Amino acid sequence: MTLDPSLIEDCARRLLAAEQDVREVTKITDAHPQLDVATAYDIQDCLRGLKQAAGVRIVGMKMGLTSKPKMQQMGVDTPIYGFLGDDNAVDDGALVDTARLIHPKVEAEIAFVMRETLSGPDCDAARVLAATDYVVPAIELIDSRYENFRFDLPSVIADNTSAARYVLGSRPTSVDDLDLQTLGVVMEKNGQVVEVGAGAAVLGDPAGAVAMLVNMLAARGAVLPAGSVVLSGAITAAVAVAAGDNVLVRGDGIGTTSMRFA
Repeated sequence: MTLDPSLIEDCARRLLAAEQDVREVTKITDAHPQLDVATAYDIQDCLRGLKQAAGVRIVGMKMGLTSKPKMQQMGVDTPIYGFLGDDNAVDDGALVDTARLIHPKVEAEIAFVMRETLSGPDCDAARVLAATDYVVPAIELIDSRYENFRFDLPSVIADNTSAARYVLGSRPTSVDDLDLQTLGVVMEKNGQVVEVGAGAAVLGDPAGAVAMLVNMLAARGAVLPAGSVVLSGAITAAVAVAAGDNVLVRGDGIGTTSMRFA
C-alpha cells in the first residue's frame, strides 16, 4: 500500500511528536492496515528529514531484527535498518534520563566506525572489514513509541526501528586481529551478569550484517558514508531498565562501555 505524501508526513510527524512528548501511540498499521515495507521506509525517511530540518545531524545507521529468532517471531527473512542522529548519542558512562523515555530496553552490540564510503548492491563482509576504521562495544537503548511495545514490521520500520539512545566504548580497536564471529560479549546490570553472547548471533557475522545494510541502502539509492557509526545488531536479548540502574557491556579484546539511568 502506497500512502499519499501528505499521509506519509502525517505519520512521521505523529511518531516524532510521540518521541518528543514521551507518550505512546497506536501502531501505524492500526490506521493503515495495508501499509507495506517500502512505504514504511518512506515514513522513516520523512522522519529523518523532519529531524534534520530541526538541526539533528545524522551520524550513522543501525540494523534491527538481526537474530534468527527475532526474524522468525516477526515472520520475515530480512533484517531492517534505521538511522542514528547526534540526538541519540550518549557519552560513555553518562547518565540517561528515563523521564525522557517511554519503556526503555538495552541491547549489547558491536559498533563499526567506517573509514571509507560503502555502496551496494554487491557489498560483502570482506569489503566491510576493509572499509572499517575500528570497532567498539556498544549499548543500544531501544524505546518503541508504540503502546505496550506492540508493533508489526512496517510500524517498527516507520518508527526508525525503535532507535532512542546509544553509547560507544572509548577504546577503538582495529578489526585486523579480531574474529568478530566468536568475539564474546557480556552485559551486566547493577553488577550482575544478565546476558552473554557472541558476534555470530548477528546473522552469523556482524560484518555481514553491515554488508547487508549497505545493499539494502543501495536498493533505495543510498550509500553508507565514510565516518558513519553502524550498530550492527543485537548480540543479546533486550533488557528493561529503569531509574537507578547501571548497565555495562564488555567485549573480549575491545573494552567496555556503560550507561547509567536516573
